[in-house]
Amino acid sequence: MKTKLISLSVVASISLMMSAVSYAEDEAYQGSWYVMPTIGYAHTDSDLAADNDIAYGVRLGKELSQHWDVQLGLSSTHPDADSTIVGLPSSGSYRQTMVGLDALYMFSRDSFRPFVLAGLGVAQNKINYTINGLPVNGSETGWMANIGAGFQYFVNESLGLQADVRHVWSDAQASAGGFNANQTMGNTYLNLGVIFKFGAPAKTAMAEPMMAEPAEPAMEAVPEEGPDVMEDLPPMMDDSTEPQAEAMGPDQPAFAPITLAAEVLFGFDKDGLKEEGKRILNTEVVEKMRAYPEVELVLISGHTDRIGDDNYNQKLSERRAKQVKKYIASQGIAESRLHAVGKGEKEPVADCAGVRGKKLIECLQPNRRVVVEIEVQRQMAH
Repeated sequence: MKTKLISLSVVASISLMMSAVSYAEDEAYQGSWYVMPTIGYAHTDSDLAADNDIAYGVRLGKELSQHWDVQLGLSSTHPDADSTIVGLPSSGSYRQTMVGLDALYMFSRDSFRPFVLAGLGVAQNKINYTINGLPVNGSETGWMANIGAGFQYFVNESLGLQADVRHVWSDAQASAGGFNANQTMGNTYLNLGVIFKFGAPAKTAMAEPMMAEPAEPAMEAVPEEGPDVMEDLPPMMDDSTEPQAEAMGPDQPAFAPITLAAEVLFGFDKDGLKEEGKRILNTEVVEKMRAYPEVELVLISGHTDRIGDDNYNQKLSERRAKQVKKYIASQGIAESRLHAVGKGEKEPVADCAGVRGKKLIECLQPNRRVVVEIEVQRQMAH
């Protein structure tokens, strides 16, 4: 049974790591690097006859894609031997030191991020016991495999926590009085780490709002002469006639569609508005909505690029559009004048076919946007 579990761990580790590498090669992603010091609790295999003890470590991580992280880690634990082994008084210590590469499958990129993990690496197991006066020693350096689960929680864009539990298999050997033993051991670790991001993606400048000049209304040619000229012209208003609102679309929109870069409005992979984003919305949208009460309804549409999972991108675009709507309404604009929709990656403005890697991220920047455009405007007749 134990051999089957070890084989399953190795297969899972290789499969997850190959999937992570494959996905990273196929899709570009604006992921961060991070470093994570850890402290943990090691529950040693009963066959080791050692106490449970504190474990220490450090990991270097990289966000590869919407669902994948990789972490390169170094960790160590140094528990004492049990006070009695096989009923005999004993002393000494056991040390396990590991270097491994883990693939983490992230179920979310929100603040709370549950994950499963699997990894491979190298472990050194050292045994230095004395059992009833007889030295028992051994040092084995070889393969290591682990599987586990946990979660990350980010306090802000650059600081977070990670907690995980993992089971680690590795080989240990010991010799006493000319007798040698070699066995696969399984230790369980409960780890807690603090994540410090240091490779946040560079922010892209805001796309300037596209303010088109209103087109001049077309003038119909009036015949120079003819008996029916005056009959064909519309009746003229006298000075006592008041302007009346008509429920028809305007010849000239109060303002042209406004396109704002998502990187300026929101943090990376976030739906919370930044202070800079709020200031831009005040200038570009709120002031215009106040200045033009005839604009009865605007459409706020969120858009993403094609990098990552389709469903995730759709939901992110919806959350961002709703956040923009919520903020504009908080500035005194009637919510009935605001219509928010998420369009995900369905309406790109840049295709970037054949572009890969970081150049693809830059090329697709125009697709990551929020657009505010007039949907219903009442025209004042004169």
